[in-house]
Amino acid sequence: MEVIRIRRGKDIPLLGEVKDFSLKTHSSNFFAIQPYVLKFIKPKLLVEEGQQVKAGQPVVLHKEAEQVVLTSPVNGIVRKIVRGEKRRLEQIVIEATDPLDQVVFPTKDPEKMKREEILEHLLMSGLWPLFKQRPYGVLAQPQIVPRDIFVTGFDTAPLAVSFDPFIQQNQTHFITGLNILKKLTNGKVFLSLHQKFNQPKLYENLENIEIKWFSGPHPAGNVGVQIHHIKPINKGEYIWTLNSQDVVALGFLFNTGKRLFQRQVALTGSELKNTGIYLLPAEVQIKGLIEGNLLQNNVRVISGNVLTGSKIEKDGFLMMHDTQITVIPEGNYYEFMGWAAPGFKKYSLSRTFFSWLTPNRKYRLDTNIHGGVRPFVVSEQYEKVFPFEIYPVYLLKAILANNIDMMEKLGIYEVVEEDFALCEFACTSKIESQQIMRQGIELMIKELGY
Repeated sequence: MEVIRIRRGKDIPLLGEVKDFSLKTHSSNFFAIQPYVLKFIKPKLLVEEGQQVKAGQPVVLHKEAEQVVLTSPVNGIVRKIVRGEKRRLEQIVIEATDPLDQVVFPTKDPEKMKREEILEHLLMSGLWPLFKQRPYGVLAQPQIVPRDIFVTGFDTAPLAVSFDPFIQQNQTHFITGLNILKKLTNGKVFLSLHQKFNQPKLYENLENIEIKWFSGPHPAGNVGVQIHHIKPINKGEYIWTLNSQDVVALGFLFNTGKRLFQRQVALTGSELKNTGIYLLPAEVQIKGLIEGNLLQNNVRVISGNVLTGSKIEKDGFLMMHDTQITVIPEGNYYEFMGWAAPGFKKYSLSRTFFSWLTPNRKYRLDTNIHGGVRPFVVSEQYEKVFPFEIYPVYLLKAILANNIDMMEKLGIYEVVEEDFALCEFACTSKIESQQIMRQGIELMIKELGY
């Protein structure tokens, strides 16, 4: 078995990992559709407060591609429509009601369908937002035929867990989903797996795909890293990406005629009394998982992982694509002596603190950045954790200078914000690399389109 070894990167040793790997369930009465999670979508609201909706009923559509819709995850009543600055549509909060009344679609055999028929079925069902497009990591455009489709079957982010339990429960739907993907591209469907996170026997005898095995630390689980080491993207090419749980959702739709709203979500973090793995509907309120489960109240709740996730409230909602909830201490304090202290309980990628003498220790890290922003320090900090053949600092500087030609030459088509998350963590200058990367992508789209 050929293995692609990722040597540059780092697994951050955090406390709060999952110890019980049995799948649990959790119910909530409230859900929130959050259109802004999909970058560059222009949402049009299709419902109003007080309206009854079915599970799978369109609630929002994309003005520039009206066949792309976001659907309700439950049967319920629209309780609140939240708008932000300039009336940006932030949330559609839905209260679930019984019994479940779900939109039912025809069952389909993808082997007997044309590409256009499969696309129409996916768009009508509301599953299209699962597809992301490279370059730029935006919502995939249905009219484009991608060069290849990449499915990532593992996650190496801090405290992440294997997707295998969910895939094992839904293997028939997973196989159907892969057959669907093969019909959507004239190229190949690549499935990326990791020696640590995946069981080879579970993925034996899969057809119509090419399996690539990886080893090594985070960010090996980033699909951008996988694309770079398997078949890099060039200017003018398009690639679609999704994770293995999304593939199950595609297969479930075609096999049963219904939307699969549940996904495997890891509840993690050092500030929780109990961690675990849950089957949760996307966009569910997490209040019941957090309430009464905290070791202390001064915490940050994150939808996603500590490197790329989004801060939410303790009664907030899981975001559309996230498969993890993380709770860590809030870093809103001043530290006496700071880096001048010995730091036996502090973690550092360098040998700044004496904690390097205990390499197997795990840490209770908070959100304090331990310093202030200052100019770039030219060093090899970024390169040590950045497994691309790209000069990361020079690319960030080209973005800050709005130099589009240089951004293209330095590889902006291959990366998105998450690929710079470890660089941001390692940076002694406290540069917000992910934010700069997003600025660069927005500039590219504004000037050149996507």
